Amino acid sequence: MIRVVYNLTGIDPTCWMMLMWTVENRGRYDRSGLRYPSDLADDEWALVAPLIPGPKRGGNKRTVDVREVVNGLMYVLGTGCQWRAVPKDLAPRSTVYGYFARWDWDGTLERIHHALYQQCREQAGREASPTACIIDSQSVKGAEKGGPALTRRATTRAKRSKARSVMS
Repeated sequence: MIRVVYNLTGIDPTCWMMLMWTVENRGRYDRSGLRYPSDLADDEWALVAPLIPGPKRGGNKRTVDVREVVNGLMYVLGTGCQWRAVPKDLAPRSTVYGYFARWDWDGTLERIHHALYQQCREQAGREASPTACIIDSQSVKGAEKGGPALTRRATTRAKRSKARSVMS
């Protein structure tokens, strides 16, 4: 049995680490039943699914399983692998990248992040949006260089130079 010690500020910091991996919490974070550790569990998918836009108007019906696309995207982001290394049992890499580019362009990824961020803050007993922040010189330098625009540029394929080679 774990004893929780309360003080004037809430939980005693020395007991905080013991609270993390209780028998009750360990089951919630178990990912052994999933194909990959980066795959979304059913309760996680229930949070994300309503935030994903429906298919485009007109044209054929969507044939791809969007959950597999999100699983592929989570695999790439979680492992840091290259797009061509997406496993064959997930959605095709071109499909995963196409949805990633579209969702980045239309703001879907930002909406998903914002909704999950607010929910995490509320579960922690905080207000949905922070009331204060800390900005250091590195943050300012990063914002001056372009921020999200660099993400888009970093995920596109490199273009071959049209300049002549020095060797020829």
